[in-house]
Amino acid sequence: MMRNVDVESNSSTGSHRPLHKGERGGGYAFYRTDGSERERKWTSWLIPVIVVVNIAVFIVVMLTNNCPKKYHRNGGCVASFLGPFSFQPFRENPLLGPSSTTLLKLGALDWNKVVHQHQGWRLCSCIWLHAGLIHLIANMLSLLFIGIRLEQQFGFIRIGIIYLLSGFGGSVLCSLFNQGYISVGASGAVFGLLGAMLSELITNWTIYSNKAAALVTLMVIIAINLVVGIVPHVDNFAHIGGFLTGLLLGFILLVRPQYGWLVQPNPPPMQNASSVKSKYMVCQYILMVISLALLVTGFAIGLVMLFRGKKGNDNCHWCRYVSCVPTSSWDCGS
Repeated sequence: MMRNVDVESNSSTGSHRPLHKGERGGGYAFYRTDGSERERKWTSWLIPVIVVVNIAVFIVVMLTNNCPKKYHRNGGCVASFLGPFSFQPFRENPLLGPSSTTLLKLGALDWNKVVHQHQGWRLCSCIWLHAGLIHLIANMLSLLFIGIRLEQQFGFIRIGIIYLLSGFGGSVLCSLFNQGYISVGASGAVFGLLGAMLSELITNWTIYSNKAAALVTLMVIIAINLVVGIVPHVDNFAHIGGFLTGLLLGFILLVRPQYGWLVQPNPPPMQNASSVKSKYMVCQYILMVISLALLVTGFAIGLVMLFRGKKGNDNCHWCRYVSCVPTSSWDCGS
């Protein structure tokens, strides 16, 4: 998410393709692709629609911003030939986007407005806004590479729920720890899809033929994205909140039948039922129940703390380093 026009940076734009499973005819096939697989192949339409909506919202934001008219009548806007769609000067927004005032007006996440002015809707609206063209492109490319394959495997309902709730979870955690900044961006939701990929790998472990490669590749991608979040103006709390929400939702919504059930032949009518593998393993049910309990508890505690005006950093003085680590090259407080 963009803090103080901060971006939920996502460096994973082109790195996720090897993780997508069940790919026929080449590529990385991490799933066992037995001929008797009983899977439905969905057509992905929701993720492209989300991308189009984000682009449309950005166009509306830039038109509302109207840099030449409202801010720099005498010049100074970047790409001034675009007229009302030109960008704020680099010193104000290096990501080629609008002013922070415009973002705040149109729904950016602001702790004071959420808590003291009862504008809780900003927890949802901020995930549809982007701080600039660079921010938008990075997030949308990541969403396309991750989301389309997930939607093809699990359908638009489950992936849509994960996307929206992960974005909301990222906003809640961001509000608890970053009260001094405004935040925008869909990276919490995108990180939620990454978290769901990880939990899907864990809970559906038996249907992977190349478990170690899948796990290591996914963990490297996640680690790189989280490390990028410790630089200034990148809201790692939104990343972490979205990731944890997606991780728990993956255990709940992305459960697949175990491999033995997928490939077993249809048993004769009189065959002993004990010789037939169950559809799901006991550990899958356990993970589902635990994840549901943690998800509900986490949201309840987070929302109660937020609307009571509690600040996460008050009881965790080192937590600020999760989102920004000061160095000789930058100052986190600037």
